[in-house]
Amino acid sequence: MSAEPPVLVTGLPRSGTSWVGRMLTASGRLVYVNEPLNPQRPPGRSPGVLNASVTHRFQYICPDNETPWLAAFSRTVALRYGWAAELRRNHGPGDLARMAKYGTAFTLGRRLARRALLDDPFALLSAEWFAARLGCRVVVVVRDPVSFAGSWRRLGWRVDARELLDQPLLLRDHPYVADLAPFAGEHDVITAAAVLWRTAWRVTGTVAGRTAGIKVVRYEDLCAAPLDGFRDLYAWCGLPWTGRAVRRVTAACTSSRSGSRPAFAWTGLSRTAYRPMDSRQALTATSLPHDDAVRVRALTTDPAVSS
Repeated sequence: MSAEPPVLVTGLPRSGTSWVGRMLTASGRLVYVNEPLNPQRPPGRSPGVLNASVTHRFQYICPDNETPWLAAFSRTVALRYGWAAELRRNHGPGDLARMAKYGTAFTLGRRLARRALLDDPFALLSAEWFAARLGCRVVVVVRDPVSFAGSWRRLGWRVDARELLDQPLLLRDHPYVADLAPFAGEHDVITAAAVLWRTAWRVTGTVAGRTAGIKVVRYEDLCAAPLDGFRDLYAWCGLPWTGRAVRRVTAACTSSRSGSRPAFAWTGLSRTAYRPMDSRQALTATSLPHDDAVRVRALTTDPAVSS
């Protein structure tokens, strides 16, 4: 295994984590691991990748419940694939293809002294633990709340606040999460997305301010100037900013193909949403009608979290 630290790219789903993760793997020094904490299969529930039981979306991990997670993630970031554990649980044709893909990538990556890159939005609330206990270089991607809520509405996504409220250790360490209680079971996608964004940003601001190894980046800043932004991220993660990386980032962030593709689609065996795009065009994409945008701003503006 490489002596250099593993990397975690996290942020709420639809904040650009897949894009950022893929751009970092353009370095050729990382092995991409997609959403091990996702409770859905695929890409999650793969004990070959992470041999631990995920019980919540946005699972909260801290020193008081870390025992199974530390053992499991220590193997993951060491790129040690659990062949037997994976075969016991998942053995359909698609599962076997994913097992071959990840097993081979882990083995080759370990032999070549590459580092693990975890792309996992569901690790967001546990970013402090990943930095402190696993020594990860953590990149947290934050997207403008109006664009974020617009993307969730377009896809019909929502997360029930009870996923967070049902985690006592999270409430103990971040008491303001209890402010989500009135929104438990909320059916309006815009409201649910906005209050999730507000809570996630408060957690992020709290832990980033006290924990070395966590860097917060804005999705819109990366879109506006991808070469400058990713050069800085490469330096932060200890990756070489080579001509190869520049060419790959440039090609992936100036693609003219994005306009002809759907706004969102799962691709590949690991079910990532990444696709090449013109990153500057992403800044002008329509997000929400004016009234909904005003409502999101009102729900996400909080003196405790204002930037």
